[in-house]
Amino acid sequence: MSNTFTAVFEKVDDWYIGYVEELPGANVQEKTLEEARESLREAIELILISNRELAEQELSGKSVIREQIKVSI
Repeated sequence: MSNTFTAVFEKVDDWYIGYVEELPGANVQEKTLEEARESLREAIELILISNRELAEQELSGKSVIREQIKVSI
């Protein structure tokens, strides 16, 4: 599965601060722009995996319907 997000990078002194507009909590701080890009990709992956695992735990034993949904913005 592949998704596209909007990454924002800001140069603050000697650091690059990065975050994702659509995903609160996906924030990084690195010395180079390339390091910030890679760290942000990793942060997005970890947040999505963690959120999915938490949802699965909450739904464990419940009768639910799961389906994919597409949204175009």
